[in-house]
Amino acid sequence: MGRQRGPPEEGGVTEPALAARRAGVDLNEGAAAARGTFGELLQGILPDGTDFLATFPITHGTRAWFRYDRSGPPRVYPANRTKSLRLARAMLAAGGAGGGGTLILDSDLLVGKGLASSSADLVATARAVGGVLGLDVSPSGVEDWLRPIEPTDGVMHPGVVLFDHRNVELRARLGPVPPATVVAVDEGGLVDTVAHNRRARRVTPVLAAEYARLADDLTAAIGAQDLTAVGAVATRSAVFNQRWLPKRNLEALIRIAGDLGAAGVVCTHSGTMAGLLLDATDPGHAEAIAAARAACARLPGTTSVYRSAAEPSGADPSGTVPGSTHAL
Repeated sequence: MGRQRGPPEEGGVTEPALAARRAGVDLNEGAAAARGTFGELLQGILPDGTDFLATFPITHGTRAWFRYDRSGPPRVYPANRTKSLRLARAMLAAGGAGGGGTLILDSDLLVGKGLASSSADLVATARAVGGVLGLDVSPSGVEDWLRPIEPTDGVMHPGVVLFDHRNVELRARLGPVPPATVVAVDEGGLVDTVAHNRRARRVTPVLAAEYARLADDLTAAIGAQDLTAVGAVATRSAVFNQRWLPKRNLEALIRIAGDLGAAGVVCTHSGTMAGLLLDATDPGHAEAIAAARAACARLPGTTSVYRSAAEPSGADPSGTVPGSTHAL
């Protein structure tokens, strides 16, 4: 089954070729995909005590292929994707299928950087295995499958969403992310996202109220497709996050954003990356990327480029493309 990649600096995941199959007759194999997210546009704690985040879907992601085998055990490749194997086993048991099968995962998301690599693996797995077994793989159905596995990003939902990642539950759909590019700096190292997000956080009532205001501001900004307003929220959230997982490049990136006229700075709140948020509709976008890369190259770390992901053409609310495979 074919896989196409975008330019190396951008990544990119496109629809996989599906093996021929007849729905309801020989559903023995299938393919699916899930997007990653460049950290979060916003992450914090609301006045009611709910931990929440706002996703920022990108074109990088995970592909999953599953072939059902009535007589064999469940297997996963690469073998270290043990969470996806656990999920596949749970879905096989719930579907009463017996047997197992082969699950293959292919991702261009870096691990331990805050790009939702584990969440994308699990969502793609749920969609691929559930599609073959005839199980519920709507966004809310995927939430139910993933909830026993681990705290999870909201990448099972299209567009930007406010998501309770600890309880794996949607709070609000905001809409598609405006066309944007992130020129990012990875400060190095790895963060165990699950362990990091399980740590108890205490915020003052004043800060919780500020997070609620930022959530309202982000909702309005996404509704208006105003990237500058989105960037203002993302920058503020990145600054607040310094008390939990500081980025040593953040102050420099904020200065560079001002110098270059970027929309703002966005970070992986539970990862190692932060970057400049650029308007992809700007006529001088290519020049802006070049200037941002040159500026970021002077900071300690590794520079890379990520693209925001538009919702797939023809996608229905369940995140599928009719007559095809599960869409990113």
